[in-house]
Amino acid sequence: MRKEKTKRILRIALPIGTLISMFFVPWILVWAWILPLPDTVQEQVDDAIGNGFDGIIVYVDQSGNPPEFYAAGWHDRKNKIPADPKALFKIASISKLYDAVAITKLVLDQRLSLDKTLADYFPELVGRIEHAGKITLRIMVQHRSGIPNLTDTPNFWTNPPKSSKEALERVLDLPANFEPDEDYEYSNTNYLLISELIEKVAGMSESQYIKEEILVPLGLKNTFSSLSDVDMEDVMSGYYVGIEDDIKTADYGSMLATAEDVGIFLRALNDGSLFEEGEQEIYSSIYVYEHAGLVPGYQSIAKYHKDIDTVVIQFVNTTNFDGYTWNLSEITYNRIVKILRNKKSS
Repeated sequence: MRKEKTKRILRIALPIGTLISMFFVPWILVWAWILPLPDTVQEQVDDAIGNGFDGIIVYVDQSGNPPEFYAAGWHDRKNKIPADPKALFKIASISKLYDAVAITKLVLDQRLSLDKTLADYFPELVGRIEHAGKITLRIMVQHRSGIPNLTDTPNFWTNPPKSSKEALERVLDLPANFEPDEDYEYSNTNYLLISELIEKVAGMSESQYIKEEILVPLGLKNTFSSLSDVDMEDVMSGYYVGIEDDIKTADYGSMLATAEDVGIFLRALNDGSLFEEGEQEIYSSIYVYEHAGLVPGYQSIAKYHKDIDTVVIQFVNTTNFDGYTWNLSEITYNRIVKILRNKKSS
């Protein structure tokens, strides 16, 4: 019943959110942008709540210093539980970094080839996905396949698929958006297929492979593959603008992690300590070293800033999918990085 209620609320809120954003977005963004830059990260985090976010978590790892944790707003708005910097959060597409590392390791082990095609690995999809014989693994990792994005299909967010098979069915037999390797378009379908491929060649679930090859070596004990693996009380609540209800139980298949776990992973990804000999060269040829994530109720940014040798992870538990909450999040993030730069140079 709770899941059905969430679906109904989202169906109503999506168009309402669009109308609201048409009138209020510019002023919110201008205000967030022109506010005087505070002296501390905590002050900026507090300002983010004043700009309309329900809760925010920030993790800062500056080389040579202990990690710093910041939080403001609500972990659970209804029960008045303050934001907890150690809370679990749906990291959405940040998980693609973990997928790309898994692909890298399997390529080095010669269990996968970046130049083999979708048709080679999934012959059953020939005729169901256009250009399957031309779409290589490398092209899928880099979002250059032209395969339609499954999360853009009708009613994806209000009626999410119950399995990977059902998710893939939503894009089968659709025409390609462009010829393979002729353009770039972010497509979650690429990474659904990549997840299936990892399981196929590793002989275990993708989550187990990532745990064994990435999480355990890094000592990450607060990163999980799905909601079913965690205590829901540990998960930060998620909110959609215009909806009173907490929507954290809506399951879109996201990984969950603490900001600290994501930060440790990102540091190891960028300094190369995550890789065995030969792996970093492969990874650098196929994917990026930073990422953002967005699902209803959750938006996240994970970046390493080389000029100040600092990892900054930001989690915000308020979205509306019409742009302004994401833009607000980016403004907040960039201001935090500027504060850190100012502090470093002083």
